This record gives sequence, structure tokens and C-alpha cells, in this order.
Amino acid sequence: MNEGPKLSVVIPAYNEAESIGETLRTLHATLVAEGIDHEIVVTNDNSKDDTLGALRALAAEIPTLTYYTNAGPNGFGYAVRYGLERYAGDCVAVMMADLSDDPADLVRYYRTMVEGNYDCVFGSRWIKGGRVVDYPAHKKLLNRVANTLVKTLFRLKYNDCTNAFKLYRRHTMEGLKPFLSPHFNLTLELPLKAIVRGYSYAVVPNSWTNRKFGESKLKIKEMGSRYFFIMMYCLIEKYFAQGDFQKKNG
Repeated sequence: MNEGPKLSVVIPAYNEAESIGETLRTLHATLVAEGIDHEIVVTNDNSKDDTLGALRALAAEIPTLTYYTNAGPNGFGYAVRYGLERYAGDCVAVMMADLSDDPADLVRYYRTMVEGNYDCVFGSRWIKGGRVVDYPAHKKLLNRVANTLVKTLFRLKYNDCTNAFKLYRRHTMEGLKPFLSPHFNLTLELPLKAIVRGYSYAVVPNSWTNRKFGESKLKIKEMGSRYFFIMMYCLIEKYFAQGDFQKKNG
């Protein structure tokens, strides 16, 4: 292993028995090959399939894997937050259990963070070098509209806030608490708070590939108002909080 900061990878998993094995084996093999000191933290979000059994078996072959079962309350945000309260590394990434995120991109995030001493590294699927594979057309339309709105309101150049796959240093993640979002809107809460509170970040291209098994857990109809809530919360903080939550230097 190298002497760089320890990387934690937090993965929420709900009914991912078919996907979790390939995801964790690929992730572990990639990080080992790159010599990155790491741990993989999976939150089984009270799955109804055999995700827990799959994790038990995988823990016997992947020495850096730790897993928990979140008995409740359940939901994507709760599952991610469960992992974010329990990781041990110096920096932490959130990734999906369905291998939609590429471990090679995570390596790029990590190297960028270390070399540039950034507080966060964000990926974008919508800049040169980024790509999406089998992205549902209706989901893409909603994604671009939502991210354009965020860009405009917050005066950002960054164009992929809503994707969960991002990397944060420990001190950054601590500075984003308390977390408010119990659902997928956590994916927007974390980067917007980081940006509004003055944490430094780099943007690198990344890829996204649609899942092979199971179905997406994102229910778009249920999430619109929740995304709007967290966006407005961060906007109010940006313009009215008088810097009370800004990054503390030193």
C-alpha cells in the first residue's frame, strides 16, 4: 500500500444481491492494484432479498470489506448517512452498489485530491471525457433541467451536482453536518453545502453505466419536492447565513 490518506468507500445497498458481488470484487481489485490503502463500508438497508447473505460471503474473500445492516429508518439517504457515521478513513467516497460508477474514476478522484490537496473531488458525466451508457432519456432530461437550475441559482460552472459519486476529506464531511436529507436528495445536499461553505473542489470527468440487474431505487415523482427543499435550504444558507457555517481554516 502507498503512504497516502486512507480511502473509505461508503456504499448503500438495498436488494442488490445480484449486483453487489461484481461491484465489490471490481472495486477491491482496482484499489489493490493501485496500491491505495482503503476500506469498503456497505450499508445493507434492510434488504428483502439475500443482499446480507452475499455480503457475509464477500467479507470472507475481501479483507477490506465491512458491512452493516441499517434496521431503520430506511431510505437511500439514511443508508448513506449510516455509513458516513462509521467509516474510518481520511477521505470518503459515496458509490452505488450496482457498478454504475467506475472504480477507475474513483482512483482518478483520489489522485486528484491528493495531488491538488482539495477538500472535495466531484465528477461530471457531462463534460469532455465524461460519458453515460444506457442512460434513460426521461431521466437525462430531468437531470439536465435540475442541474441547470442549480447552476443558475448558485452561479456555478459545475454541472453534475445531483450525482452521488463524489469524494470528500474527513474534515469536509464533518463540516457538512448535521445531515438533513433522508432520501436521494442527500446527493444534492452534500456538494451544495461543501460549495456554499467554502470547501475547495476539483471537477474531473467520470462515467456512468446503467445497472445490469434489478431496478433503480430512485422514484422521481417522490423526489422533486425533496430536491427543491434541500436546494432552497442551501440557497438560504448561501445568501443569509452570514458565513456561520463556513469552512474553518487552520
